[in-house]
Amino acid sequence: MALIKLRKGFDLNLKGKITSEIVAEASPSDTYAVVPDDFTGTIPRMEKKEGEKVAAGEALYHDKNNEKIKFTSPVSGTVKQVMRGDRRKILAVVIEPDYEGRSVTFDTRENPKALLLESGLWPMLRQRPYDIVPNSNARPRDIFITAFDSAPLAPSLKMILGDDEKYLSKAVEVLSTMTDGKVYMGCSHTEPITDTGAETNTFSGPHPAGNVGVQIANVKPVNKGEVVWTLDVITAARIGKLFETGKMDYSTIVAVNGPGVEEPAYIKATMGCSLHSLLDDRLSDNGKEPRIISGNVLTGVKETIDGHLHAPYRHVTVINEINNKDEFMGWASLSPKKYSIYRVFTSGFFGRHKEVDLDAKLNGGERAIVLSGEYDNMLPMDIYAEFLIKAIIAFDIDKMEQLGIYEVAPEDFALAEYADTSKLELQRIVREGLDKMRAEMC
Repeated sequence: MALIKLRKGFDLNLKGKITSEIVAEASPSDTYAVVPDDFTGTIPRMEKKEGEKVAAGEALYHDKNNEKIKFTSPVSGTVKQVMRGDRRKILAVVIEPDYEGRSVTFDTRENPKALLLESGLWPMLRQRPYDIVPNSNARPRDIFITAFDSAPLAPSLKMILGDDEKYLSKAVEVLSTMTDGKVYMGCSHTEPITDTGAETNTFSGPHPAGNVGVQIANVKPVNKGEVVWTLDVITAARIGKLFETGKMDYSTIVAVNGPGVEEPAYIKATMGCSLHSLLDDRLSDNGKEPRIISGNVLTGVKETIDGHLHAPYRHVTVINEINNKDEFMGWASLSPKKYSIYRVFTSGFFGRHKEVDLDAKLNGGERAIVLSGEYDNMLPMDIYAEFLIKAIIAFDIDKMEQLGIYEVAPEDFALAEYADTSKLELQRIVREGLDKMRAEMC
């Protein structure tokens, strides 16, 4: 087991950590939802209509470009609503549960790839390059599993995994049939997972050490013309469990935390549940408007209390909206409470790693890129991040290829986006660049 030490990056130490591993039960959810935008690279085409009955594990829709890729219901019930946006784009498929417990039993004698496609587990995988749901006809060079999440307030994946760790060996066995290379597993040096059959590497260092893209870059980088698949250890356990039991497991343990949560806790729920069922009676009564994020503060999706839990279905963070819009002296403030990851305030010398209660304020507007190396300091990959961003904005394909566009995903730039003095939406820029590249090259 190799230990890889990463020095670049930063651990954003937010208030609102979970201090107990006791798992509470979520309140009953009135509705569940599957959100197509959570699965980049697919276009939904409905198989069920509003008002039709559906069992857990039954297909709601498939990918328009590949009918084999199915998206299944997490519960039995009725398709209550197909929410649509501009140009009738499907925003979400909402299911009203009937609590009858009807579920599909899958034939585990099927070809492994066919079973993953039919069960709805396939969309939980990702492909590099482009960070999309994999093409079912491709055969990856290698498959990478990340077994920890280093994002701010992220839950312990090993704790969420629990007894399902026993299914990892089966998952690795199944995944090994789909690649001519190896199945790699990246673990935290403090929570190693062994004896799974995968080639294990342990990582130490600040966020984004838990990002699978960072792990790939430090183990076996992706070159032009190569394809690798990625997934997290929770999805791997679901794969193993499916092949052992013939049932798809839609249960999940969600970390509900952040400065805006009264009692941060782990909560057992079902994928796609309503945020009401997770947050009822847990929001802080501090007179401030909460910002609810399905996911972590760097890569999550802003939601309302009436929204639903988004993939990968394991984290909800609540922070406060802007506390003080017209702050006295602004960036020139000498207050020791003023926070920055750089040493530009007194807190940078005495309290940079203390727990902080940050709100949604941007602290400035968009401005020109300054080549100061700050992106590189937040990204432990062998690429010139600032030059890559400039190449993406200019859509210079040759430079994008030379600078490592095939290795990255938007989440890899999330920390750099937070630290960016230029206030650019780096994740959006990278996502648009990847989409344009895919349209141009595929």
